[in-house]
Amino acid sequence: MEFPARPSPHLPVVNDVSRLMRQVMLALLPGMLAMLWYFGWGVLFNLLLCTLTALAAEAAMLQFRGKGVRTGLGDGSALLTGLLLALSLPPLAPWWIPVIGTLFAIVVAKQLYGGLGYNPFNPAMVGFVVLIVSFPLQMTLWPAPRGVGEALLPFADTLRLVFAGVLPAGETLDSITAATPLDAAKTGFGLFDTWSEITASPLFGALGGAGWEWINAAYLAGGLWMLRRGVIQWQIPVAVLGALFVLSNPFFAADSDGFASPLFHLFSGATMLGAFFIATDPVSAATTPRGRLWYGAGIGVLVYLIRTWGGYPDGVAFAVLLMNMAAPTIDYYTRPRVFGHRDS
Repeated sequence: MEFPARPSPHLPVVNDVSRLMRQVMLALLPGMLAMLWYFGWGVLFNLLLCTLTALAAEAAMLQFRGKGVRTGLGDGSALLTGLLLALSLPPLAPWWIPVIGTLFAIVVAKQLYGGLGYNPFNPAMVGFVVLIVSFPLQMTLWPAPRGVGEALLPFADTLRLVFAGVLPAGETLDSITAATPLDAAKTGFGLFDTWSEITASPLFGALGGAGWEWINAAYLAGGLWMLRRGVIQWQIPVAVLGALFVLSNPFFAADSDGFASPLFHLFSGATMLGAFFIATDPVSAATTPRGRLWYGAGIGVLVYLIRTWGGYPDGVAFAVLLMNMAAPTIDYYTRPRVFGHRDS
């Protein structure tokens, strides 16, 4: 009796790209819901604008390049890029901010390099950096989180502000927006305020920024779930968080009035989102086991340096892009020994 012979591989692939992307998006869900709760309807608008623009731009570029549109969209990479960028943007930014950032991320940072697997830089972070450098004012339009200051804008007022630029009656931008905790800390240190004076503001919670500590905890929970499922490897997030904590600890211990606490750095801004969801990008990150440790540690160090002495309140996007440039060199010098060969 003859049986059909088929070429290898004979076992089904367990972790294909589309399945991997779906699991990452599922892990994002707790942080996404926390963002919606603490910052309101603008987060939802950013999510819709970024994801729709990402899918449309991906389809157009695949069609232009003569590639399979259904296959390209089906891998989920464009959708994930849109989600990551949307969760990094201020909720009250005008509608064209997420559209421009997403177009740049998909068209320039991804497709012009050859598409998924060929981009040397994380597309979402490229889009974010283009926006924050080009439109710094619009990238500061964060409302005070729920429970801090006045109530969040209702749906209709947020819709008019984002899509038509119309402020609610009797309100100004200054009255409905607030500095992020990282921005408040940088401004306070610039005015020679002490850390205890800075954290007396209602913008600060027990561990990090008010609201932000719970958002980061939600991203941490999603990241730990990915580690348990084997979606990502432990080296990069552990190295990012470890380097950030280890570097910030001696400065805070030596001068607790002049530097932010290590826990504040871990639970404010985009720390957990960056460590688990952005730095672990399998295309633009280092790939060797030892290289991932160096890569993640470099991101953690750069985040602290930029936050403390740089010109921007948060440094996750810049740190990731800088280490993206270093990833090929890190991989070259950290190649594992081939079995049966001695180290050269």
